[in-house]
Amino acid sequence: MINKRWKIREVEDSFTIKTLSESLNISEVLAKLLVQRNIKTFYQAKKFFRPSLEYLHDPFLMKGMDVATRRVIQAITENQLIFIYGDYDVDGTCATSLLYLFLKELDANVDFYIPKRLEEGYGLSKEGIDFIKSKNASLVITVDCGITAVEETDYARTLGLDVIICDHHQPKDEIPRALAVLDPLIPECNYPFKYLSGAGVAFKLAQGVSEKIGKRELPLEYLDLVALAGAADIVPLTDENRTLVKFGLDKVNQNPRAGIEALIKSAGLQPGTLTSGQVVFTIAPRINAVGRLGDARRAVQLLITNNTDEAYELAKVLESENYERRKIDVDTFDDANQLVENCIDLKNELAIILHQEEWHPGVIGIVASRLVEKYYRPTIMLTTIDGVAKGSARSINNFNIYEALQKCEDILLHFGGHQAAAGLAVEIDKLEEFKTRFNEIVKSTITEEDLYPEILIDSTIKFSEITPKFMRVLDQFSPFGPENMRPVFLSEGVELSGWPKIVGNNHLVASFKHNSALKVFDSIGFNLGEYLDLLLKNQRSKFDIVYILDKVIKDEKVYPQLKLRDIRLHE
Repeated sequence: MINKRWKIREVEDSFTIKTLSESLNISEVLAKLLVQRNIKTFYQAKKFFRPSLEYLHDPFLMKGMDVATRRVIQAITENQLIFIYGDYDVDGTCATSLLYLFLKELDANVDFYIPKRLEEGYGLSKEGIDFIKSKNASLVITVDCGITAVEETDYARTLGLDVIICDHHQPKDEIPRALAVLDPLIPECNYPFKYLSGAGVAFKLAQGVSEKIGKRELPLEYLDLVALAGAADIVPLTDENRTLVKFGLDKVNQNPRAGIEALIKSAGLQPGTLTSGQVVFTIAPRINAVGRLGDARRAVQLLITNNTDEAYELAKVLESENYERRKIDVDTFDDANQLVENCIDLKNELAIILHQEEWHPGVIGIVASRLVEKYYRPTIMLTTIDGVAKGSARSINNFNIYEALQKCEDILLHFGGHQAAAGLAVEIDKLEEFKTRFNEIVKSTITEEDLYPEILIDSTIKFSEITPKFMRVLDQFSPFGPENMRPVFLSEGVELSGWPKIVGNNHLVASFKHNSALKVFDSIGFNLGEYLDLLLKNQRSKFDIVYILDKVIKDEKVYPQLKLRDIRLHE
């Protein structure tokens, strides 16, 4: 069990908290949560609690939008074949489905292409371009990829293909010479919100086309796909993203399309109450699985079908692939865990770097993340592909894994990514040199304190403050995600009520009360079974608990439930 550091987020602006609390008639705890989100006035709070599609930004503020929309309309008018070129993850398949359905609605001649992960790799490829050209297409629209495809875009142009790039990733120094590049992050793009998902950028293109042809409401039909992509791709749920995801989830819950409904039901959920968290942990893995283990076209086919029977058959395929992926995950994690326990001296090696020839490249990123959760060390997992060690890197807070790899650039064949996650390739005969160099960089960069995960606590709270009204207002903070995470609370000096126990796969179940009051809250701590001994040995003691507030349904009634993050004896 790794000891965790607790840090309470301090907000010194007590006057604004009190003013908001009074003007909105909410508790000061809730007002503090708003101020932490930089919401400091009644008007800002109104926009936050009552998001509106009217607040969406003008798509023509995005550089390249005018050229892109004109070219799409020309292709539709002249019945030219348009190919949507997507990525194999949730964002890519949702973005592909969105544009495909939108263009079909306009009677466009349209098809789509998703590369096979294991054979073609990520992004626009010459192989894919050749296939599209063989179909006599005139226009290629990339979604969730393309911003670094300089050579591939040039190649497409030599074949007479026009390319429109719709991407949201960070560009490099050279921008592809496409007909139009839609990416809020490119230089000189004045679009006011920079953090759309790939499907969000595709939605803006659909908005732009619709405005030019006088059908402004049409793109709103596809907000459900934007919501799945936005939640799954872990983009900031602020500004425009929050509005798109909120209204998209409303559509999913009120009137799901056939494929999404089949996917929800095959995952054991019921349409009507799906949250952004359930998208991340339940829906997204099923869509990603078909891309990790095989052909992601099946995910697009599921999302675009309006045939209920076909949807349920395809959902079964995704369920089966996800089951296989989870089995591979478990086996790979067990292998990796054994290697860490038997082969790595964690006192001297601060990073975990593992290589096995037979590991499946589609799951090693997931397993690297799980190793970080268990050991809290920067972790790199590598497998062998075409005689080269290739894999994924995952980091911890306060350590920029991209910059560390940059310092090993002379050893690596290639690498890419960002502060928290990256991909890399290294010659097998240079693997030991890389391990040594990387560990030296980690040792010189991080402190002893950095090796203990930090839990950032939004506010202390007493159980008596968790009222039905408090829960109703807290619900309105959703959808939750990056930069609008579920608040983390600390309650101090609570007591056990009844006997704690372990359920399922090492999950802790316990009930707590405050100051011997009658108000008792049930809690669950996923993967926190190791705390059972602490509770049983100190049954008459008081505890400090850190948790997020969720809801559970019992006998058709909704009750608050504490999802535990950590427990300590009260001092």
